[in-house]
Amino acid sequence: MNTKIVVLVLAVILLAAVTLAEAQQPKKAPRIGFLGQSKHSSLRGQAVLAFRQKLRELGWVEGENIIIEWRLAEGVEERVPEFVADFIRLKVDVMVLTGGRPVRVAKKATNAIPIVMTEASDPVGTGLIASLARPGGNITGMTSVRHELDGKRLEILKESVSKLSHVAILWQSSRSRLQVEFERTELAARELGMKLQFLGVQSADDFGNAFQAIPRGQTMALIAVHTQLINSHRDQIVEMAAKRRIPAIYHDRRYADSGGLMSYGPNHPSIYAQSAAYVNKILKGAKPADLPVEQPTKLELVINLKAARRIGLPIPPDVLMWADEVIR
Repeated sequence: MNTKIVVLVLAVILLAAVTLAEAQQPKKAPRIGFLGQSKHSSLRGQAVLAFRQKLRELGWVEGENIIIEWRLAEGVEERVPEFVADFIRLKVDVMVLTGGRPVRVAKKATNAIPIVMTEASDPVGTGLIASLARPGGNITGMTSVRHELDGKRLEILKESVSKLSHVAILWQSSRSRLQVEFERTELAARELGMKLQFLGVQSADDFGNAFQAIPRGQTMALIAVHTQLINSHRDQIVEMAAKRRIPAIYHDRRYADSGGLMSYGPNHPSIYAQSAAYVNKILKGAKPADLPVEQPTKLELVINLKAARRIGLPIPPDVLMWADEVIR
């Protein structure tokens, strides 16, 4: 046989063998870095279950064709940079980050790894993205509308508490950007004929003094503002409000599930299911810069009648009719 033919045949056989070997090599599973914030977060919580379930529906099964690196900051802000650095070291394909601060940390650390944000307040105003429609850069995901709903929360309190005249706003005073959000809340309060009292806290030690500052003898209610510090002390806040018999409304139904009077805000699991949809698009080749940032559209009012009985507050039938869920 001609030497050239032999060489050619051997080359073809070798190429076929290499191609077959490459085809038989298992594909590298994409890796997701998921960072939760609150110390009340759980890898078995409803939000995480919704995230996993949506991924599964889209064909991504953890442990089979996708790897998820789970991290929980547990209310300790100092751990956020550590976890973001960990994701970068692990070369994750996508980061899923809860809240604005982790996204700001990650944005400074990398412009290469796609970031899906969840519940980030005012991402345009804080400079995280260029616009909701065209975010640009490596960030997309879900924004938060929790603070924008304070006017509606005031309205619900007004309808629930007879002759309500004053509302205390429990907030994290180290978050100066919240003061801009409060301008809308104050306008809504004036329209409803109510006065606001702002109770700033900066650490867990401040909650007792904040509640003591609420005057007795007035028809008073409470709104607890969504921040990491406040969320991390959910049970403490709920118990303090109950002991002082203060009607309180919260941004997240987990407060009502924990014994709080009522909550009005976005449906938490639906936000994380949508975040999983973003992850799917990115893993299939979409660029975060081209994926519009969305706002939560599913809002829910949850009322806890056990909590109402504990503080001696009869909830009007009209308000109960508004509720998406009543805990009895």
